[in-house]
Amino acid sequence: MKMRIYIQVMALLSFLIPGGAVPEGDKTQIKDTESASHGTEDAFHQIVDTYRFPGFEIVQFTLPVLSHYSYLLVSGSEAVLVDPDRDIQGYMDYAKKHTLTIKGLFLTHSHADFLAGHLEAVRALNVPIYQNAASGAQYKIEPLQESSVFRVGKATVKAIPTPGHTPDGMCGLVSSERETQPRAMFTGDTLFVGSVGRPDLLEGTMTAATLASMSYDTWHNKLSKLPDNVLVLPAHGAGSLCGANLSDDPSSTIGREKSSNPYLQKKGRSEFIAAVLEGLPEAPQYFKHNAAMNRSGPPLVDWNASPATAKAEESITKDAGQWLVDLREAKTYAAGHVPGSVNIALRGRLETWVGTMVPWKSPLVLIGSGEELKEATFRLHRVAYGGRVLPFDAWKKAGLPLASSGTITPADLYQQMKNGSAPIIVDVRMPYEWMALRIGTVVNLPISHLAELSGKLDPNLPVVAVCNSAYRSSLAVGILQRKGFKNVSSLAGGSAAWIDAGYPVYGNEKKATDSAPKRQIQIAERISPADLGRLIKDLPGTFDLVDIRPPEAFQDYALPGSRRAELADVLENPGYLTGAGPLILVDRDGSLAMMAAGILSQRTKRPIKALHGGLEAFWEESELKVAVRTVPLPSGSALPQAVPGVSSTPRPASTAPTPPLPTPKKRKSVGC
Repeated sequence: MKMRIYIQVMALLSFLIPGGAVPEGDKTQIKDTESASHGTEDAFHQIVDTYRFPGFEIVQFTLPVLSHYSYLLVSGSEAVLVDPDRDIQGYMDYAKKHTLTIKGLFLTHSHADFLAGHLEAVRALNVPIYQNAASGAQYKIEPLQESSVFRVGKATVKAIPTPGHTPDGMCGLVSSERETQPRAMFTGDTLFVGSVGRPDLLEGTMTAATLASMSYDTWHNKLSKLPDNVLVLPAHGAGSLCGANLSDDPSSTIGREKSSNPYLQKKGRSEFIAAVLEGLPEAPQYFKHNAAMNRSGPPLVDWNASPATAKAEESITKDAGQWLVDLREAKTYAAGHVPGSVNIALRGRLETWVGTMVPWKSPLVLIGSGEELKEATFRLHRVAYGGRVLPFDAWKKAGLPLASSGTITPADLYQQMKNGSAPIIVDVRMPYEWMALRIGTVVNLPISHLAELSGKLDPNLPVVAVCNSAYRSSLAVGILQRKGFKNVSSLAGGSAAWIDAGYPVYGNEKKATDSAPKRQIQIAERISPADLGRLIKDLPGTFDLVDIRPPEAFQDYALPGSRRAELADVLENPGYLTGAGPLILVDRDGSLAMMAAGILSQRTKRPIKALHGGLEAFWEESELKVAVRTVPLPSGSALPQAVPGVSSTPRPASTAPTPPLPTPKKRKSVGC
């Protein structure tokens, strides 16, 4: 999300700065899931938080490389496992350390982006699987229907069928036997923080629009009627391809989603359906296969089994249908690799990229060090990929030939671009990334379709591949070499290194020519606190007031009639570009709001305004103390009275235990 914000800021700067160059003093690097640190810890379970309520607590786990959240619902010495992935050892270790007995497993739906751990749990723990009766499961389940209930200790889970992402979606509403009001809800992929589940992953006869319509009914007829303080616990966060524009916040509340989730602000069914279907990223081809396996029941895994070792011989490179995946880092791969191999580095979203690039059931050979091969084999079980392994050292010791690709530094490429000797530059990112920011005159061939699109290029001419951090561009090198390209390299460090070096970037503007009029720059307007105060009092409903501050700040103090939205969504969602009246953006001090207003003003004739001086100035000048509310402690005390125009969405207190697993830092999910 940060990367999306940053590239659009750079696009705006390219309009305002001659040549589109980033200011020399700006050394901020692109920050997104691709260029984030790919630490070993991100490939395994971590504990996010523990949410405590009278009579029960909920432990939230994350698997960053899949942007996946799973849970243990704990009451007393008993627990229920919710939406686990195929590797259940981390959950079992936690239960053992805290002397818990796992009594069952709840699946919110048939997952598509990974294989679930339901049958692994049955084998290890002999527990029942609670699942929607309409799921089509081909294994034994405890079928749930509308208002079905199952218990763990003093906690009760009430089933709520919630079709939309899939027909078998089912949320679990959690309450304590000592209370009449629910406290939390496992929403699976039905409702995310800031988004909803995408409806286009189902293979079969049901259309995406039909499912999106079901999602509309699920929200308006069921979930929106729940108390505002019900905690929302989704199955995915930012970086997941199970939805679009997901927040990186691990939890939310029903009230917060009412006020800030852009999809839930749509006024009618058709507008909602259009918003849900618009701009969805392409789903990896393995999704449909994983979804089918989850319904039929994934085969059990021997986690300790050693894969077969491929013999180091040149014949391994001759099989056109076989995929050789080099797990090493980009620089090491460029210096020398097995001919015909592609680089999908271990320190990244290995599972997703293998599932995206390697056709289902294709013969697979993993190449790397012994430790890399061991970890990759383990992790690829999560998405049902496997094959033989080939230690890279065995290839070298056999004296077999190596291919190389090399890298080019930003300085060298920039110099070649200036003197006209640059190779063809192929940007392998998604089109929306390329349109928002690029390093010059480049060809956009997205990595997921590079093999077929490379037919547009001459394999005898030199090519340099570019992405954000060199993860995808290194993968692109191998794809192009497999297609017969003779001279392929990757931009070292990607666009992040280019920007850090201070070289120019360009947005989606068209260059002016002598015969064409120069582009008119639309300048955003500022609105004073006094003028905004008069609008709020005298002309409510004639404008849209959007607060882009963090949720906690919005909860503490918000203007009547305002709603909160993520800055990235404001910049990306075309819904903000239309409206009968002006769009007014507010933040703390006016700086971010003015930046966002400037970006949006380039795309629409709708009046875009920013509150001058932000809410700090508004408070000082207008003293709208009625807009301030108290944030209560959620220990069972009465909720505060709602203030008109202000969403009341208190969050449960959350206290993290001393975890047996590492606790992640507050940052974006790692990925590529």
